[in-house]
Amino acid sequence: MQVGCLLQQLGPSHRTAPHRSLPRAVRCWSEEQLTNQLQVPVLKSRDTEAEEKGGLLCDLVSEQDNHQLNSRSPVHVWGYFFDCMESERSQRMGNACIPLKRIAYFLCLLSALLLTEGKKPAKPKCPAVCTCTKDNALCENARSIPRTVPPDVISLLFTSNSFDVISDDAFIGLPHLEYLFIENNNIKSISRHTFRGLKSLIHLSLANNNLQTLPKDIFKGLDSLTNVDLRGNSFNCDCKLKWLVEWLSHTNATVEDIYCEGPPEYKKRKINSLSPKDFDCIITEFAKSQDLPYQSLSIDTFSYMNDEYVVIAQPFTGKCIFLEWDHVEKTFRNYDNITGTSTVVCKPIVIETQLYVIVAQLFGGSHIYKRDSFANKFIKIQDIEILKIRKPNDIETFKIENNWYFVVADSSKAGFTTIYKWNGNGFYSHQSLHAWYRDTDVEYLEIARTPQTLRTPHLILSSSSQRPVIYQWNKATQLFTNQTDIPNMEDVYAVKHFSVKGDVYICLTRFIGDSKVMKWGGSSFQDIQRMPSRGSMVFQPLQINNYQYAILGSDYSFTQVYNWDAEKAKFVKFQELNVQAPRSFTHVSINKRNFLFASSFKGNTQIYKHVIVDLSA
Repeated sequence: MQVGCLLQQLGPSHRTAPHRSLPRAVRCWSEEQLTNQLQVPVLKSRDTEAEEKGGLLCDLVSEQDNHQLNSRSPVHVWGYFFDCMESERSQRMGNACIPLKRIAYFLCLLSALLLTEGKKPAKPKCPAVCTCTKDNALCENARSIPRTVPPDVISLLFTSNSFDVISDDAFIGLPHLEYLFIENNNIKSISRHTFRGLKSLIHLSLANNNLQTLPKDIFKGLDSLTNVDLRGNSFNCDCKLKWLVEWLSHTNATVEDIYCEGPPEYKKRKINSLSPKDFDCIITEFAKSQDLPYQSLSIDTFSYMNDEYVVIAQPFTGKCIFLEWDHVEKTFRNYDNITGTSTVVCKPIVIETQLYVIVAQLFGGSHIYKRDSFANKFIKIQDIEILKIRKPNDIETFKIENNWYFVVADSSKAGFTTIYKWNGNGFYSHQSLHAWYRDTDVEYLEIARTPQTLRTPHLILSSSSQRPVIYQWNKATQLFTNQTDIPNMEDVYAVKHFSVKGDVYICLTRFIGDSKVMKWGGSSFQDIQRMPSRGSMVFQPLQINNYQYAILGSDYSFTQVYNWDAEKAKFVKFQELNVQAPRSFTHVSINKRNFLFASSFKGNTQIYKHVIVDLSA
């Protein structure tokens, strides 16, 4: 199909438009052809109805539309439109249109260039509080950082202004800024991302303000920075400023000498000369993690079949409740239980790959259970002789020369504290230590009698009727022999031990009077520290990673957590926990998480998570 084109001039309202001398006729282009040639879309007129003849586009936008379009607008010719028609006239013109095609094409390209040029945005004016030259700006008496600073400034100075806080991205849009002076103001706080985007900044001065600290990474991204001036501020050299000391040690920028104004031990010290080791910024705490809705007495943890478990003795329900870690929910959940009567201790012991549990009960006798892996349950395999163990109060397990033992402290008037030994098939009575002394606690530990001798096994028995008694293992007879007691320590309810740098210490719990921390001196224990402990029935030392704690429970007040101070070689108060009538504290470690289980005789059993906090972060 041959299609001709007639270029018609518009009405009188468009006669002011340029290009009045355009030729009368050109060859038409399809919309697809025109778009491919110009690489921009073609927009049909909005004030005249477009005509399409045989799929050819014959109309472009009017002049008034052009003023509303941006650099990505469609191509148009000012003041003219193409009117295409299929007629005999176009046939008579023949090839006369061919040269005119180039002219029309040129005009379209010219229009596209004019549109892409667009309007250039007006340059920001200098803020009213500033004085600006071509490259510099000085701002005084401003209430905040102005947002309309000319983007081409190289140097910017703020002095004698009334604002005291500078927020994030305060200098955004100043890509060429090289010198920034914020001096002699009353700046108290600067945000971490205040200087974000200033990649060309060379010199930064925050001198003579009222800054006490700076947020970590405030200089991050300032890759061109070569000079920093922080003089004339009141820096408090605490953990929040530790990062600055680290930054000063490796930055290539020149930093003028600055000094600490606090705390007192650092006052007037040069910050540039401090070391990160001068800051002790790692603290810990026990944060509440989970409540278990039942009372409890003793809590133990053990490893079995490559998993960690917790067993809790419930005196009122008479159960041993076993818990396992839920790796999905990140909580402890029930695993199994052993049902009994008035259970006071559930003591696990793993011999080779077999799990046994000694269940001590106030009524109905005490028993030993075995975990049957095929039946997936606990099976009772042995009764503990009731004539010796009448009122069990504590159980301790230990291993000497590859032989497994456990000892039961009996608190009845007619009972015997007795040691039992594993013979390959069960546990049999090996030695009776105390008759009729009403023992309340037994502790196994290893101590050396002289610095030159090896540590040997010992037992310490606490009793309501005498001072704590120390027994030593006799290798020849394979029995414990009575050695000595701990003088001046009557009414001790329990003794628990811990070690620091090879030295052995014990924590002695007293319900009335002061509890004590004592240190082994080679032949006896010596007083180190006293703690007021009215109503205490547990003073438990425990170690979590490199932190040594001692937790003193009370029936009448908050539980006190102490942390070991290596320099003072004694415990210092660390934290208080609200546990009703606590009876034991047990450390449980699972999947690099550390927990503290707190049993309660009158309330819920509580689980705390051991949290490490970096104050310099």
